[in-house]
Amino acid sequence: MSEPNFSASGLTEWPQLANNYWVALSRLEDPSLDGKDLHIPPGDDHRAYVVGIAALGFSRNGLDLTPKSEEWRRGYYSALMGAAQAAENLDEEIRDTTRNITFPLEHMIGPSNPRPKPVPHGAASPPLEENCVPASESPETFYTKILSTTGFNTRQRLDAALAYADWLDFKGLHETAEEMYDWGLDIAMGALPVGVNNVVDTQTGIISNNATYVSNNLLKATTALAIHHAQNNNLTAALPIFLSVLRARKQLSLAPVSEPPTAQLSNTKWILSTAKFILITPPYPSAPPSGDEVPIRSPKAVCEEAAVMAHVGEILFASANDESKPPQRARKRQGTSRKQQAGLGWTRDAVDVSESTLTSMDEADLDGRQTCAECLKTGMDNWSAMVRKMLKDQQAVGSKKEEKVSNERSWFWGGQTTEAAEEDDGKWEPELQLVDERMGRVQRLLENEAGSRKLRKPGGWLGLG
Repeated sequence: MSEPNFSASGLTEWPQLANNYWVALSRLEDPSLDGKDLHIPPGDDHRAYVVGIAALGFSRNGLDLTPKSEEWRRGYYSALMGAAQAAENLDEEIRDTTRNITFPLEHMIGPSNPRPKPVPHGAASPPLEENCVPASESPETFYTKILSTTGFNTRQRLDAALAYADWLDFKGLHETAEEMYDWGLDIAMGALPVGVNNVVDTQTGIISNNATYVSNNLLKATTALAIHHAQNNNLTAALPIFLSVLRARKQLSLAPVSEPPTAQLSNTKWILSTAKFILITPPYPSAPPSGDEVPIRSPKAVCEEAAVMAHVGEILFASANDESKPPQRARKRQGTSRKQQAGLGWTRDAVDVSESTLTSMDEADLDGRQTCAECLKTGMDNWSAMVRKMLKDQQAVGSKKEEKVSNERSWFWGGQTTEAAEEDDGKWEPELQLVDERMGRVQRLLENEAGSRKLRKPGGWLGLG
């Protein structure tokens, strides 16, 4: 149920996928089916949805899942998160109830949309407003339901809070999103062991230098808060959080040395093992960690450190570009600023760390390799964008050099016009060539890593990638 439905064109069929999740939720909450022993609040509003010719309903309020098994709760959580993701993709979609067809809102004909866009050639005729209802409940319904349900662990509730906050940011509700990020931080801190205090400054989100117990959930919550600040150009708030996260990660205990691989099975043992796998139902996958534990400094964690380093590089480089213009006399000295140099240095280091870790990581660590690959791609994209910008700036300064020299021949200013700019002359062409060569090597590495699996393109959140 967690895998998207794809049409023949390769696009996700979000209306059908949403229906599948609604069917699953309706069944899971039905006391006569899979919802036995669930406590549903009295007077709860079961919102009905029409799927084909069947009317389905499921609770809009949080439930008490204590009587259900961990495996059941995990499946129920996956259905809720899947429904929330589908709802995000159906946010501006409407459904024609007379034909059970979903359309983008912009095609609807009615008073609230006086200038509808024409539907594509060959599509069904546009719907009338009086026949339309929202294609899905809002994502808020599913996220708040998870947060108000009893029985989910810290990681599940935190992931829902951060996903909801990300959605609010996307909708432009940045203040509300920040409140949700703060709530996520409260969720992570509330699960710390008794007696563990003063780990995070709740006003700033900065992890304390003296913190002795920094859980995986805390690292996730603080990193998400820092990214939120950076995306909203609050770089002075984001940078200290990122640096505190990086410091906390570097203090983690190293992962234990893995055991050497076992000898290859003989043909007989391989046949018996395969027959056992086919004939005997394998056990349900064990539950992932709750996130309340302190992580170890595994290869994946090292790549997560590299991702934080890439974020820091972006912030330093972008903050140098956003600084207010200095006085006229100070502007006579042009060239690469210290913040730009520092941003480039952090970015180069992030690329080096993620590439070296990826090439030496265990082939079986698929999740870790994916993390490293995404970090490596982001770092390379940022590095390339930074160097290209510096080369463009250098060329712009060079094109005006002669004009400035001729116009500023006075004995007072003449010798200071392009001193710093001349320091950069010829510096960025060789680095751009190095970056392009490195990009080709990295691209081949990522193509080999991805195989037939398409990597999600993370991109830079400050517009560098």
